Amino acid sequence: MEKIGRRKLLTSSLALAAGGAFGLGLGKFGASSPFGISAAWAAGDTIKVGILHSLSGTMAISETTLKDVMLMLIEEQNAKGGLLGKKLEAVVVDPASNWPLFAEKAKQLLEVDKVAAVFGCWTSVSRKSVLPVFEHDNGILFYPVQYEGEESSRNVFYTGAAPNQQAIPAVDYLMSEDGGSVKRWVLEGTDYVYPRTTNKILEAYLKSKGVPAEDIMINYTPFGFSDWQTEVSKIKAFGSAGKKTAVVSTVNGDANVPFYKELGNQGIKATDIPVVAFSVGEEELAGLDTKPLVGHLAAWNYFMSVNTPENKAFIAKWHKFIKNDKRTTNDPMEAHYIGFNMWVKAVEKAGTTDTDKVIDAMIGVTVPNLTGGYAAMMPNHHITKPVLIGEIQANGQLDTVWQTTGLVPGDEWSDYLDGSKDLISDWRAPLSCGNFNVKTGKCGGAVVTQ
Repeated sequence: MEKIGRRKLLTSSLALAAGGAFGLGLGKFGASSPFGISAAWAAGDTIKVGILHSLSGTMAISETTLKDVMLMLIEEQNAKGGLLGKKLEAVVVDPASNWPLFAEKAKQLLEVDKVAAVFGCWTSVSRKSVLPVFEHDNGILFYPVQYEGEESSRNVFYTGAAPNQQAIPAVDYLMSEDGGSVKRWVLEGTDYVYPRTTNKILEAYLKSKGVPAEDIMINYTPFGFSDWQTEVSKIKAFGSAGKKTAVVSTVNGDANVPFYKELGNQGIKATDIPVVAFSVGEEELAGLDTKPLVGHLAAWNYFMSVNTPENKAFIAKWHKFIKNDKRTTNDPMEAHYIGFNMWVKAVEKAGTTDTDKVIDAMIGVTVPNLTGGYAAMMPNHHITKPVLIGEIQANGQLDTVWQTTGLVPGDEWSDYLDGSKDLISDWRAPLSCGNFNVKTGKCGGAVVTQ
């Protein structure tokens, strides 16, 4: 079989799915349910929605807020009249930052609680833990956090960023004159699948751009790591070689607090060695003394500081719901906002919560994001996103210093890994495949990179 251009095939597939998102007939999103706010709920009958986020343990610093925003979105939908004439009922569980427990709780939600969809997970190891459960029980998971790619499941909708929607643009920015023309790179991560795979992609990408191996330092520390003095000293020494150096951080969870504190202790300023983080947003910064961190960077697809009517309305609703005007918003919250609204539209489109019908109905659904544009669900179960680079401010907010001119479709398989560059995902019939090899013309054969 003659090799098909992977990017050409993917672009064509994406364009078909996006359809009304970027053309005519979009219609205004957010119209109230046809059943109306005064509709009587079906007696004793609700649509259950699972919330699978750590409320304790090392990841609670990041995940608790996602549970809260899901409760807000469900309450708001019920105020509109629910869904299909039924009230939505949140079923909250706490997998406690324990990866095997994630799988147990996912099984409980699907088999015992009979939820129609689950919104949850943060780390890739938690997502990998629950993936077999969702595929075996034919459930639906909305995953709201940036991840390493190299995966496409029919049962998962990836509303967080793929590497080409966060990691690659961040490196491109730092390489540019505006970003400081960085020449040396520290890839610093927590020791699990997301940082390791992301860094494999970034290492290959940097080398493709002519960066020699000796100008790339890679290091991993455990979850909850706290003794950063030695590691930060190594970063400082690596950055003293006379070439502009930056840290690309995939450190996750509460280990970020002592990491940034130690950067300040050792006097590492953004003007010397900038750090760009992929897992630090407004929620994490709220627990830090941000003054020594001013000028360091974060790459996301949304910041609380975005000045749009949609974002202002969302923040106002959040503060009213949480009863605390000091609580921040962040990127994964926006991802849940997008994913939840997409799910509502797909259920209304399908006229049922039947898993197979909702999965089919999801492709091509478009809803507003909070940055002034629209998110479209693509055939690979990833969405379109803008990419933003923000500088940390003294008040803990992130000020956008660079962003893409348009929306970037999520690329599930990396162009920079040998086992992935010929793969695409398209969950529409007749292909219905998450790892179709455009070189061999066959479904399957993906190399798992961990």
